[in-house]
Parts: sequence; structure tokens; C-alpha cells
Amino acid sequence: MAEIIQERIEDRLPELEQLERIGLFSHAEIKAIIKKASDLEYKIQRRTLFKEDFINYVQYEINLLELIQRRRTRIGYSFKKDEIENSIVHRVQGVFQRASAKWKDDVQLWLSYVVFCKKWATKTQLSKVFSAMLAIHSNKPALWIMAAKWEMEDRLSSESARQLFLRALRFHPECAKLYKEEHPDYSEEILKGELARIIYKNSVSIIKGAEFHVSLLSIAQLFDFAKDLQKEIYDDLQTLHTDDPLTWDYVARRELEIESQTGEEQPTTKQAKAVEVGRKEERCCAVYEEAVKTLPTEAMWKCYITFCLERFTKKSNSGFLRGKRLERTMTSFRKAHELKLLSECQYKQLIVSLLCHKFLREALEVAVAGTELFRDSGTMWQLKLRVLIESKSPDIAMLFEEAFVHLKPQVCLPLWISWAEWSEDAKSQEDTEAVFKKALLAVIGADSVTLKNKYLDWAYRSGGYRKARAVFKSLQESRPFSVDFFRKMIQFEKEQESCNMANIREYYERALREFGSTDSDLWMDYMKEELNHPLGRPENCGQIYWRAMKMLQGESAEAFVAKHAMHQTGHL
Repeated sequence: MAEIIQERIEDRLPELEQLERIGLFSHAEIKAIIKKASDLEYKIQRRTLFKEDFINYVQYEINLLELIQRRRTRIGYSFKKDEIENSIVHRVQGVFQRASAKWKDDVQLWLSYVVFCKKWATKTQLSKVFSAMLAIHSNKPALWIMAAKWEMEDRLSSESARQLFLRALRFHPECAKLYKEEHPDYSEEILKGELARIIYKNSVSIIKGAEFHVSLLSIAQLFDFAKDLQKEIYDDLQTLHTDDPLTWDYVARRELEIESQTGEEQPTTKQAKAVEVGRKEERCCAVYEEAVKTLPTEAMWKCYITFCLERFTKKSNSGFLRGKRLERTMTSFRKAHELKLLSECQYKQLIVSLLCHKFLREALEVAVAGTELFRDSGTMWQLKLRVLIESKSPDIAMLFEEAFVHLKPQVCLPLWISWAEWSEDAKSQEDTEAVFKKALLAVIGADSVTLKNKYLDWAYRSGGYRKARAVFKSLQESRPFSVDFFRKMIQFEKEQESCNMANIREYYERALREFGSTDSDLWMDYMKEELNHPLGRPENCGQIYWRAMKMLQGESAEAFVAKHAMHQTGHL
């Protein structure tokens, strides 16, 4: 595998030499590119392949292309694109082809490929990608629509677009979206007169539901000649779909668009305009009030509360309007809460919105109601505590304790972290350390890893290296750990004026005791430390190498050998 990686790196050398020769990159930057490329190549050449490694590879190359583009603009140099950018684009396409062949069911991967080709490749190449994608994902109407729109708008080929739509309809005769996709620039002839009504009647006989009905009404509203049809669709919506919250939601929101009656004086001052907007919103709420009586469901209340929140968060210079919106929002919330017809998500949305606008009293009311109803929700307790912290409540520590009574231990980590962060800002070092120690007794397993890292960071922030080392010593036998826990201490040591190499070795050795069988980077960094540190011992590297070869297993050993070989040849 090392030979394959070496060959792939050598294939890059001509473009890298050009980048350095024409002054777009320095020699040091080229070395850094080779090092990163070596790591990326290893990950997509090893036996067990991971999609994330291919994505990271592509993203790195795209970042490089964009950087080259910016530097070309800066120095005004536009030559050698065939030898530089085209070479990179060709390589990325090869990686996308491998990835899309292995993970052919991943639509997001295909879409990433399409986006790349739109920006960097030719139209012919993109057309091939669309064809390959649709051959595999013919069951996804949205992809057919995307390909057809590209043919129409980018290639300016209406015939190709039409053929794609026809093929798509053969696969999906009941797909609402395909019926709706008629570009306004080309639709007037189709929608005119009775033909428009026939299309409408045929489509709603095939595709049922208020959502499709509303979408057709939205399309009809784009055309002045379809006024009669708009009224027909609107009347049918109310007749056929009275039991659908979407119908009521549409009818209520429509009140915002209805202008004052002809003959009424139009508002001119800002205050008059605000009053007029307030009246429209009142009419909307009157429809919603009727809706929740007719259809008293969680879905209907969600529409109502969502509308109130949207209007509440809408900017306005009118104190009158802001007050009315807050009042309506809280009134509708209290009714829905009493009926227990709001989801946890809506309590959270309302609390966050109220907090953003500094309505702390109202936010606390919603948070208290939410924690009463969803006592086992860690997020709900976190929001309640956030409200109390912003309100500078004296009962915060007591509320943290109350939350832990109701919550399962496995969801408590974010709350412990919040408590420690609040304590760091508001309490003494002793109080904060007591929180961390209490947390470490309560949080076990993988969650404790995050907590230990937080504790170590806090110790270094608040008490410097000596405090961090003391915390490290107190935790060094409290498994599990992360590699980052040890790397933090290595970094802290290196930041000291009198950096102690013996301590650095101690941290590496303790890290290797935990992760030496799987983490090849740890072994490589240990050797580099001995080679590069002023107090390092290069003669130790041979022994470290052989210890690594004994401990590392499988792919980790292969990675180590490949990286060591690259380092020996000067590419790392």
C-alpha cells in the first residue's frame, strides 16, 4: 500500500512544482500539501474504506482549488490551468466515481458530485453524472426535476428537459411535485382558460390531500388570467379538506393578504399602519380560534402557535404591535398548555424566542410549564436553568439539584457542564471544583470522558499548569479517557517557559498505555518530539518504532508503516 500512496503522491508533483514555480505557493506550503495528501491517500487506499474519508479527501481538494483561484486573482496570473486545476478536477472526479460506485444508494454523495461538477467540470461531464445518478435513483422525483431544470436553465435545452419530465412521469404518475413543476415563463399557454381547469381537476382526482391543493392554488395565484380558477380551488379546499389543519392554516394566513375594503381610507402614518397590521393579525387569530374549536388536535394547535411565534419574532418599531403580539402568543400558549396539546419542541421554541427578546418572566412561565409536563427532558431543564441564569435567580444551584432528581443519569452530562460553566462565572474556584468532583461521581462511562477534558481545561484556565497537573494526577487512573486528555497535558507542558521533556515523555507513555494498540499518530508524534525537541533524544526513536510495531494491530500498523516511510523520504 505504501508503494501505491507513493505513486499517487508522485503523480501530483508536476502540478505542485508548477504551483511553486509560478509563485502561487511557497516551498513550505507545498510540503504541507504533500503531508496532508499522504494522509488522505492512505485513508482511501486501505482495506476497510469509510465514506467520510472520501468526503474529507474531496473537501480538501475543493478547498485547494478555491485557494488557487483566490491567489491567481490576487497576482493576476491565469496560465497553466490545464496542468494545475484540470489535474486536480480530474483527480476529484476519480474519487467521486469510486465513492459513488461503492455507496451508490447515498443520494447526498451524488448531489455533492453534481455540485462539484456544476462549478468545476464541463457541462458534458455533468450530464453524464446526472445520467448515472438517475439510472440508480429513478425512484426519486426530486432528482428528475433537478436534472430537467439544469437542462432547461443551464444548457438551455427545453427539449431535453421535456424528455426528462416525460420519463419521470412514466416512473411516477402520481407524483404531485412533477405536476407542479411548470416554469412560469413557459406556463401561460398551458394554464389559460378551460385547459387550466382540466389540468387542475385531473391532478386533484389523482393526488389527494390539502397540501397538494394548497400548492396548486399558490401556482394559480402567479397568473392574472386564473382569477376564477383561484376562487374555485380555494372553495374546493375549504369544502374537501375541512378536517386538515393545513386548510385552516392557509385560510387564517390569507387574512394577512386581504387589503382594506374599497372606499376605506388607507393608513398613512406609521401608527395607523401598525394598527391596520394588528387588525389583520386579529382576524387571523379569529380564524385560528375557530379552527382549534372545530379541530382540537395537537397539529392544529401547532399551526396556531407557529403563526403567533412568527408574528411575535417579526421586527416592528411599534410598541403597540409588539405588545399585542406578545399578549396573543402567551394567551394561545396558556390555552394549549391547559389542554396538553403542545409538543415539547414547541415549548422549547417559545422559550428561546422569549429569551431572545428578553421577556424573562414569560420565558420562565413557559419553562416551568414545560418541565412540569416533560420532567424527563434534559433539554427542557437546561432551558429552564438558562432562563434562571439570565434572570440572575438566587436559586440556580438548587434547581440543578432538582433537575438531577427527575432525570436519568445518561442525559445529565449537558446539565453538569452547564452547572460548572455557570459556577466558573458566578462562584469561587472551590465551588466550581466541587461541582466537577460531584459530577465525576455521578457521570460514568463514555460521558465521563467529556467531563474529564472539561475539568482539565478549567484547571489550566483557573490555576495554570500546576493546577492542571494536579487534576491530571488525580484522574490518571480514572478510566475511560480520550487521547485528547493526554494531548492537552502535552500541549500545556510545551507552553511553559521551562518545558520539561521528562514530563512530556510521561504523558506520552501514559497515553500509549491506553491507546498504543490503535493510535498510530501518537507513536509518530512521540518520535517527532524526540527528534525535534531541544531536550529530545533522537536515539530513542528506534526503540519507540519497534515498540509501536509490537503494539499496533491491523490497519493501525499499516498506517504507521506508511507514515513512517513518508517521513523517512522527507514527505512528512
